[in-house]
Amino acid sequence: MAKTTEQIIEIRPIEMETVVLKIVGDTPLIMHAWSEKAKRQLLEGMMKTTKTSAKEAKKPVEEFIRSMYWLTPMPEEKDEAGFEEAIANGAKFGFPVTAFKQGGCSAAYRLGWEKDKMGLRGAFFIDSDENGLVEIHSDTPIMREDLVRLNGSGPDIRYRGEFRNWWAELKIKYNKNGKYTLEQIVNVINAGGCVCGVGEWRPEKDGQFGMYHVEG
Repeated sequence: MAKTTEQIIEIRPIEMETVVLKIVGDTPLIMHAWSEKAKRQLLEGMMKTTKTSAKEAKKPVEEFIRSMYWLTPMPEEKDEAGFEEAIANGAKFGFPVTAFKQGGCSAAYRLGWEKDKMGLRGAFFIDSDENGLVEIHSDTPIMREDLVRLNGSGPDIRYRGEFRNWWAELKIKYNKNGKYTLEQIVNVINAGGCVCGVGEWRPEKDGQFGMYHVEG
């Protein structure tokens, strides 16, 4: 009769801990939020309901204003005066919190810390508002003009918001009894800021913008 052996497996309870990490930008952050107009044009193209291919005249300031994620209401008058009034009234801006988590997971994979990008997705979570945004603190955003080349078409000029001297607070939730320690999670977020970055022209997309580190 074959001898059976008993194996005891210890399953530790999930114990969620919350910490707040301050990340500080090392290079300016460039935003490029999808405007309602861009979403509508994309949907029309998918539904093949576009009636004309004629391009509308560019409105640089409006495009700049729409490129940012507004936590406070976006100004109704999308011109310089409207933007300046919004800033004077304490305008606040955000950024998709998923970008910071995705950056960390992608960096861990690129550096060989994880065999796949899925390994860290359940290890920690980052709180956000109801729209999935975390507040970005910075100097007053400036409008930048960039020449871009689109796949399948010629060059175009884009107007986007640039945030200098920026920082944010990330409220991290993780399982104290999980596979990863807080120190390791902090290292993952740091790696995300160096290897991948966030926003347009980040290191992951052949640029050097949107880099950051965890303070302290």
